Amino acid sequence: VQLQASGGGLVEAGGSLRLSCAASVRTFRSYTMAWFRQAPGKAREFVAGISWSGIETYYTNSVKGRFTISRDSAKNTVYLQMNSLKPEDTADYYCAARVSSTVTTTGDVYNYWGQGTQVTVSS
Repeated sequence: VQLQASGGGLVEAGGSLRLSCAASVRTFRSYTMAWFRQAPGKAREFVAGISWSGIETYYTNSVKGRFTISRDSAKNTVYLQMNSLKPEDTADYYCAARVSSTVTTTGDVYNYWGQGTQVTVSS
């Protein structure tokens, strides 16, 4: 399984970005997908996750109401729509996948990781 993340960039506070993660896998529907982020000098943290069915989604408290995770099984792609961005959202964002029907926030149980895409929010 290979994951290719894209969509990061530099944006002003209050702006929006949409991250994409394309998965090269035949059975995309078997995978729970998630986004994590890591800011400089900080630990990696869970941002959002979506179950294999797309029915269950979960967000860390700091992004609830601002970020939306979704998936398109026809394109083997998961998205993270980020609105009302804040400087504290600045980080490298990583997509991750695991064979599971439910979302988990623990990064260590995800089997596959994409390369990071950098998001910088200026104040």
